[in-house]
Amino acid sequence: MADRNLLEIDNVETCYGLSQVLFGISFAIAPGEMVTLMGRNGMGKTTTVRSIMGLTAARAGSIRFDGREVRGLPSYRIAKLGLGLVPEGRQVFPTLTVRENLVATAVERGGEGRWTIDRVHDLFPRLAERGGSMGNQLSGGEQQMLAIGRALMTNPRLLILDEATEGLAPLIRAEIWKSLERLKSEGLSVLVIDKNVEALTRVADRHYIIERGRVVWTGLSRELAAATDIQHRYLGI
Repeated sequence: MADRNLLEIDNVETCYGLSQVLFGISFAIAPGEMVTLMGRNGMGKTTTVRSIMGLTAARAGSIRFDGREVRGLPSYRIAKLGLGLVPEGRQVFPTLTVRENLVATAVERGGEGRWTIDRVHDLFPRLAERGGSMGNQLSGGEQQMLAIGRALMTNPRLLILDEATEGLAPLIRAEIWKSLERLKSEGLSVLVIDKNVEALTRVADRHYIIERGRVVWTGLSRELAAATDIQHRYLGI
């Protein structure tokens, strides 16, 4: 089906031991769409990402990628299906160079538009300049660019960014948002977690707000931008 959603999360529940974090999360991402997960800290956004990627096992519900059920699969098999993760905290390899970080995750998927080191350098010229630097020698912004580039080198069909710009300087944040706009214009499906409502409503198509492990609001960018009461109630803005 050409109109099938790329990712479908249906009534997912996830726990850490006896503590339940997700209480029936449901949302979907269509091919070429940029969607956000928003909410205050501790509401379940990162747990949702970990559940999608198989890093924390969901105990109930369905997680389908391109129509295939992936709940229960090991994380490496989920990644191989075409999900690229930019994790919270970046987690670049500290004792590898920038170039080695990129090469380490490279996956050949073939076809036009596949990601190479040259394409990553075109997206983030700063990484070309720092190619011989170790991961732990980079600034926070450079590490985030590297983490995005590393995920792109897996040639994903869906890119997931957990805390896309948290803790970054304004100029670096602007560069990250510009890169995401470019990726979206090229047709890549993207799931973004971040707190910058202004930037997110500018670049993304749709938004889901999570409160205590449940989706409490969903809508288009223009609807969220106008819903100042929703922003105040659930995002503290």
